Amino acid sequence: MSETPAALPLKVIHRGWNTFGIATLTLSDGSTVPRALEDHGEAAVVLPYDPERRVALLVRQARVGPAFWGEPADLDEAPAGGLDGGEPEATAIREAMEEAGVRLAQLECVTHAYSMPSVSSERLWLYLAPYRQADKVAPGGGLHAEGEQVLPIEIPLGDLAEAARSGRLPDLKTLVLVQALMLRNPELFTA
Repeated sequence: MSETPAALPLKVIHRGWNTFGIATLTLSDGSTVPRALEDHGEAAVVLPYDPERRVALLVRQARVGPAFWGEPADLDEAPAGGLDGGEPEATAIREAMEEAGVRLAQLECVTHAYSMPSVSSERLWLYLAPYRQADKVAPGGGLHAEGEQVLPIEIPLGDLAEAARSGRLPDLKTLVLVQALMLRNPELFTA
């Protein structure tokens, strides 16, 4: 369950890494309806990008969602992780180091948003962060003790922009961050 007390009554069905339950939602007319809810707290997501070399640093890891649909499980995405009671900025910095081996000093907040507001309480804190080649100070790879096998990869910003424009960037949080970078720093995407 998330660190913040739930604002909705919740009948817990399962508690583990995620909590699943039935919440009671009050509608604008005062009536109430039961709604399924998955809760695993908040997370921070960061898109590290090198403005000099015009690359972004993503991580490739196996994800159950695409595999469920028969698609390749390996997904390229921005580094992310649960807040676990910490602050969003500190979490983004920690996850970038753990997963991608990059030291970040400056974060630019894009927004906080809900990944699936109809069924999940997950609130994502989304950031952009410039880095330099000298900031790649560790191998990354994630925490093997937590079952993570993460491969850091640098991808040219032009390739990411094309993937975003053509509908070939399937991770929604990464898509939002790439589009935010395109809007905020269009000069990084010109020849």
